Amino acid sequence: MPIEIPTNLTPELVPFSWLLGTWEGTGTLWYPEAEGTNFGQIITFSQDGLPFIEYRAESFLLDDQGNKLRPLTVETGFWQLDRAQVDGDVGPGLRAADVVPVHPDAESVEKLRNGDDGFNILATINHPGGISENYSGLIKGPVVRMQTANLMRDSISKDYAGSVRLWGLVNSNLMWDWEVADEKGKLHKHASAELRKTSSMSGMDLGSHLFETGAESDANGDEK
Repeated sequence: MPIEIPTNLTPELVPFSWLLGTWEGTGTLWYPEAEGTNFGQIITFSQDGLPFIEYRAESFLLDDQGNKLRPLTVETGFWQLDRAQVDGDVGPGLRAADVVPVHPDAESVEKLRNGDDGFNILATINHPGGISENYSGLIKGPVVRMQTANLMRDSISKDYAGSVRLWGLVNSNLMWDWEVADEKGKLHKHASAELRKTSSMSGMDLGSHLFETGAESDANGDEK
Protein backbone atom coordinates (compact mmCIF):
# COMPACT_ATOMS: atom_id res chain seq x y z
CA MET A 1 0.00 0.00 0.00
CA PRO A 2 1.53 3.35 -1.00
CA ILE A 3 1.93 5.93 1.76
CA GLU A 4 -0.48 8.82 1.25
CA ILE A 5 0.87 12.29 2.05
CA PRO A 6 -1.86 14.96 2.41
CA THR A 7 -1.38 17.81 -0.04
CA ASN A 8 -1.08 20.48 2.64
CA LEU A 9 0.69 18.49 5.32
CA THR A 10 3.20 20.61 7.19
CA PRO A 11 6.72 19.32 6.29
CA GLU A 12 7.49 18.53 9.92
CA LEU A 13 4.82 15.80 9.89
CA VAL A 14 6.00 13.97 6.77
CA PRO A 15 7.84 11.34 8.90
CA PHE A 16 4.43 10.52 10.47
CA SER A 17 2.46 10.46 7.20
CA TRP A 18 2.21 6.65 7.10
CA LEU A 19 0.28 6.73 10.39
CA LEU A 20 -2.40 9.24 9.39
CA GLY A 21 -5.93 7.89 9.16
CA THR A 22 -8.06 5.38 11.04
CA TRP A 23 -6.94 1.85 11.86
CA GLU A 24 -9.13 -0.98 13.15
CA GLY A 25 -8.37 -4.51 14.26
CA THR A 26 -7.89 -6.93 17.12
CA GLY A 27 -5.24 -7.83 19.63
CA THR A 28 -4.41 -9.89 22.70
CA LEU A 29 -3.96 -8.91 26.35
CA TRP A 30 -1.09 -10.47 28.28
CA TYR A 31 -1.32 -9.21 31.86
CA PRO A 32 -1.93 -11.92 34.55
CA GLU A 33 -5.66 -11.38 35.15
CA ALA A 34 -6.48 -11.46 31.43
CA GLU A 35 -3.71 -13.36 29.69
CA GLY A 36 -4.82 -14.43 26.23
CA THR A 37 -7.96 -12.26 26.26
CA ASN A 38 -8.94 -10.78 22.89
CA PHE A 39 -9.78 -7.13 22.41
CA GLY A 40 -10.73 -4.83 19.56
CA GLN A 41 -9.32 -1.41 18.86
CA ILE A 42 -9.84 1.67 16.73
CA ILE A 43 -6.93 4.12 16.48
CA THR A 44 -7.06 7.46 14.72
CA PHE A 45 -4.09 9.67 13.88
CA SER A 46 -5.27 13.06 12.61
CA GLN A 47 -3.84 16.52 11.96
CA ASP A 48 -5.01 20.05 11.21
CA GLY A 49 -1.93 21.61 9.64
CA LEU A 50 -0.01 22.23 12.87
CA PRO A 51 3.26 20.37 13.57
CA PHE A 52 1.76 17.59 15.68
CA ILE A 53 -0.63 14.71 15.16
CA GLU A 54 -3.56 13.92 17.41
CA TYR A 55 -3.81 10.35 18.70
CA ARG A 56 -6.93 8.57 19.93
CA ALA A 57 -7.15 4.85 20.73
CA GLU A 58 -10.48 3.30 21.71
CA SER A 59 -10.33 -0.32 22.91
CA PHE A 60 -13.05 -2.81 23.85
CA LEU A 61 -13.29 -6.40 25.04
CA LEU A 62 -14.45 -9.12 22.63
CA ASP A 63 -16.22 -12.42 23.22
CA ASP A 64 -15.02 -15.73 21.76
CA GLN A 65 -16.88 -15.00 18.51
CA GLY A 66 -15.25 -11.59 18.12
CA ASN A 67 -18.33 -9.59 19.13
CA LYS A 68 -17.93 -6.38 21.11
CA LEU A 69 -18.72 -6.92 24.80
CA ARG A 70 -17.96 -3.62 26.54
CA PRO A 71 -15.56 -0.67 26.44
CA LEU A 72 -12.06 -1.32 27.73
CA THR A 73 -10.41 2.11 27.76
CA VAL A 74 -9.59 5.21 25.71
CA GLU A 75 -6.24 6.95 25.28
CA THR A 76 -5.69 10.39 23.79
CA GLY A 77 -2.63 12.47 23.10
CA PHE A 78 -0.25 14.23 20.73
CA TRP A 79 2.80 13.04 18.79
CA GLN A 80 5.46 15.34 17.32
CA LEU A 81 9.13 15.63 16.50
CA ASP A 82 11.19 16.17 19.63
CA ARG A 83 12.69 19.63 19.28
CA ALA A 84 12.75 22.83 21.31
CA GLN A 85 9.65 25.00 20.96
CA VAL A 86 10.33 28.54 19.72
CA ASP A 87 8.38 31.78 19.32
CA GLY A 88 6.91 30.67 15.99
CA ASP A 89 5.23 27.61 17.54
CA VAL A 90 1.72 27.48 18.94
CA GLY A 91 1.20 28.27 22.63
CA PRO A 92 1.36 28.56 25.47
CA GLY A 93 -2.41 28.51 25.75
CA LEU A 94 -4.21 29.91 22.71
CA ARG A 95 -1.27 31.88 21.37
CA ALA A 96 -1.27 31.27 17.62
CA ALA A 97 1.68 29.89 15.70
CA ASP A 98 3.25 31.89 12.87
CA VAL A 99 1.58 31.50 9.47
CA VAL A 100 4.85 30.15 8.06
CA PRO A 101 5.84 26.92 9.89
CA VAL A 102 9.02 26.93 11.94
CA HIS A 103 10.32 24.22 9.59
CA PRO A 104 8.75 25.22 6.27
CA ASP A 105 10.34 22.72 3.88
CA ALA A 106 11.94 19.29 3.59
CA GLU A 107 15.47 20.72 3.74
CA SER A 108 14.72 22.35 7.08
CA VAL A 109 13.18 19.16 8.49
CA GLU A 110 16.16 17.07 7.33
CA LYS A 111 18.36 19.07 9.70
CA LEU A 112 16.40 17.47 12.56
CA ARG A 113 17.38 13.94 11.50
CA ASN A 114 19.42 12.16 14.18
CA GLY A 115 22.53 10.01 14.00
CA ASP A 116 20.43 6.85 13.58
CA ASP A 117 19.01 8.25 10.31
CA GLY A 118 15.60 8.77 11.94
CA PHE A 119 13.91 11.47 13.97
CA ASN A 120 13.58 11.86 17.73
CA ILE A 121 9.93 12.09 18.73
CA LEU A 122 7.87 13.11 21.74
CA ALA A 123 4.45 11.61 22.45
CA THR A 124 2.10 12.70 25.21
CA ILE A 125 -0.47 10.01 26.04
CA ASN A 126 -3.22 10.47 28.60
CA HIS A 127 -4.94 7.58 30.36
CA PRO A 128 -8.15 7.54 32.42
CA GLY A 129 -7.56 7.51 36.16
CA GLY A 130 -5.22 10.47 36.45
CA ILE A 131 -2.19 9.18 34.52
CA SER A 132 -0.34 11.12 31.83
CA GLU A 133 2.93 10.11 30.16
CA ASN A 134 5.52 11.82 28.02
CA TYR A 135 7.22 9.26 25.80
CA SER A 136 10.53 9.85 24.03
CA GLY A 137 11.48 7.75 21.08
CA LEU A 138 12.52 7.33 17.48
CA ILE A 139 10.64 7.24 14.20
CA LYS A 140 12.61 5.75 11.32
CA GLY A 141 10.68 4.99 8.19
CA PRO A 142 7.50 3.07 9.09
CA VAL A 143 8.77 2.09 12.56
CA VAL A 144 8.32 3.81 15.95
CA ARG A 145 9.89 2.89 19.27
CA MET A 146 9.10 4.92 22.37
CA GLN A 147 9.50 4.63 26.12
CA THR A 148 8.22 6.59 29.09
CA ALA A 149 10.45 9.61 29.75
CA ASN A 150 8.39 11.15 32.54
CA LEU A 151 5.15 10.23 34.22
CA MET A 152 2.48 12.15 36.13
CA ARG A 153 0.15 10.30 38.48
CA ASP A 154 -2.62 11.78 40.57
CA SER A 155 -3.33 10.68 44.15
CA ILE A 156 -6.25 8.59 42.86
CA SER A 157 -4.14 6.67 40.33
CA LYS A 158 -3.28 2.99 40.39
CA ASP A 159 0.37 1.95 40.53
CA TYR A 160 2.04 2.41 37.16
CA ALA A 161 5.75 2.80 36.46
CA GLY A 162 5.87 3.43 32.69
CA SER A 163 6.24 1.35 29.54
CA VAL A 164 7.83 0.72 26.17
CA ARG A 165 5.80 0.73 22.93
CA LEU A 166 6.71 -0.46 19.45
CA TRP A 167 4.79 0.39 16.26
CA GLY A 168 5.42 -0.72 12.71
CA LEU A 169 3.89 -1.04 9.27
CA VAL A 170 3.98 -4.69 8.17
CA ASN A 171 2.29 -5.84 4.95
CA SER A 172 0.25 -2.61 4.98
CA ASN A 173 -1.08 -3.30 8.50
CA LEU A 174 -0.21 -1.41 11.68
CA MET A 175 1.37 -3.74 14.23
CA TRP A 176 2.07 -2.64 17.78
CA ASP A 177 3.41 -4.11 21.01
CA TRP A 178 3.18 -2.68 24.53
CA GLU A 179 5.35 -3.71 27.50
CA VAL A 180 4.65 -2.29 30.98
CA ALA A 181 7.22 -1.99 33.79
CA ASP A 182 6.64 -3.43 37.25
CA GLU A 183 7.61 -1.66 40.48
CA LYS A 184 11.21 -2.87 40.03
CA GLY A 185 11.40 -1.52 36.48
CA LYS A 186 11.27 -4.93 34.78
CA LEU A 187 9.23 -4.94 31.56
CA HIS A 188 6.38 -7.40 31.03
CA LYS A 189 4.34 -7.95 27.86
CA HIS A 190 1.01 -6.13 28.27
CA ALA A 191 -0.74 -6.20 24.89
CA SER A 192 -0.23 -6.40 21.14
CA ALA A 193 -2.46 -5.88 18.11
CA GLU A 194 -2.68 -5.87 14.34
CA LEU A 195 -4.80 -3.15 12.72
CA ARG A 196 -5.77 -2.47 9.12
CA LYS A 197 -6.35 1.01 7.71
CA THR A 198 -10.05 1.73 7.19
CA SER A 199 -9.85 5.39 6.17
CA SER A 200 -7.16 7.83 5.11
CA MET A 201 -6.62 11.51 5.72
CA SER A 202 -6.18 13.34 2.46
CA GLY A 203 -5.56 17.04 2.04
CA MET A 204 -9.31 17.61 1.73
CA ASP A 205 -9.81 16.11 5.18
CA LEU A 206 -7.83 18.78 7.01
CA GLY A 207 -9.99 20.15 9.81
CA SER A 208 -13.06 18.28 8.58
CA HIS A 209 -14.11 17.47 12.13
CA LEU A 210 -14.06 21.17 12.99
CA PHE A 211 -15.08 23.00 9.82
CA GLU A 212 -17.27 22.12 6.85
CA THR A 213 -15.01 21.28 3.91
CA GLY A 214 -17.53 19.91 1.45
CA ALA A 215 -20.55 21.42 -0.25
CA GLU A 216 -22.73 23.71 1.82
CA SER A 217 -25.93 22.17 3.15
CA ASP A 218 -29.28 23.76 3.84
CA ALA A 219 -31.23 23.33 7.05
CA ASN A 220 -32.57 19.94 5.88
CA GLY A 221 -29.07 18.58 5.25
CA ASP A 222 -29.41 18.67 1.46
CA GLU A 223 -26.52 19.97 -0.60
CA LYS A 224 -27.07 23.37 -2.17
